[in-house]
Amino acid sequence: MVLSMNETKIKRARLIYNPTAGREGVRKHLAEILEALESVGYETSTYATKGEGDATRAAEMAVERRYDLVIAAGGDGTVNEVINGLAEKEYRPLLGIIPMGTSNDFANAIGASKNIHKALEVLKRGVVKEVDVGKMNDRYFINIAAGGILTELSYEVPSKLKTMLGQFAYYVKGVEKIPGLHPVSVTVEANGQTLNEEVMLFLVANSHTIAGFDKLAPLADISDGLFDVILVRKCNFVELLRIMTMALRGEHIRDPKVIHFKTDKLKIRTSEDVGINLDGEFGGNAPCQFQVLKKHLKVIVSEAESMQKE
Repeated sequence: MVLSMNETKIKRARLIYNPTAGREGVRKHLAEILEALESVGYETSTYATKGEGDATRAAEMAVERRYDLVIAAGGDGTVNEVINGLAEKEYRPLLGIIPMGTSNDFANAIGASKNIHKALEVLKRGVVKEVDVGKMNDRYFINIAAGGILTELSYEVPSKLKTMLGQFAYYVKGVEKIPGLHPVSVTVEANGQTLNEEVMLFLVANSHTIAGFDKLAPLADISDGLFDVILVRKCNFVELLRIMTMALRGEHIRDPKVIHFKTDKLKIRTSEDVGINLDGEFGGNAPCQFQVLKKHLKVIVSEAESMQKE
């Protein structure tokens, strides 16, 4: 469902931003951001995060104070923390996103441009869409949960390296990990069936944009009440490279080494300790249970995204 911004009669907004994200881009454009929000009727206050978990606490405070709109300005980590401050509450403000991080996967999925002027235009037009939220055990995610090889890259790459090299920092770190590639035995329970496989990685996707790949989960829909689950079976490096190349075109889900299905809940157990990546942040270890909270948050999206799959 798409709503009109005018129907929501937004009066108060809380801007929660990571002051170090995007070469301190929010600080540089703060006056412009506030002016843009004021021009469409927001009374806006700001909160600069200081460390891990700060954005979650700031979002919880925004709920307590009954703000109409919460804007997460930063990368995937900032967005995830804000989601975790909103998702379990009975009252959930409207969510806006200004992408300023090294990786901005969910922002890309909703059409929020990294260009600050275009991102502000999306906020000002105020097209609102109800989107799904994922829950893993007692934590929430908006874009992706992943486990297996390379999935820990996003939270292992030092922040200074991200600032200096941007997305290339992930590739630098990935090359270091190639010699250690190995499969993990997993048991997956979903749709009344149990699957036992050795896999290189598994993805529980809410959107189609993951780790900079625009078609890694090509059939995913942020409002359909279903996860797109992708498992890459045990394979050698050459086969993995082939699958990654196919993923650029969204053709990998037809490969015999790839398992793909949709579900609204599942359980995953692993034969060894496997860290789970939630929206680019460490979310704990398997075993884990997943469920979709259908159309759980109202998010400001681009007009193009609002027209898709409605």
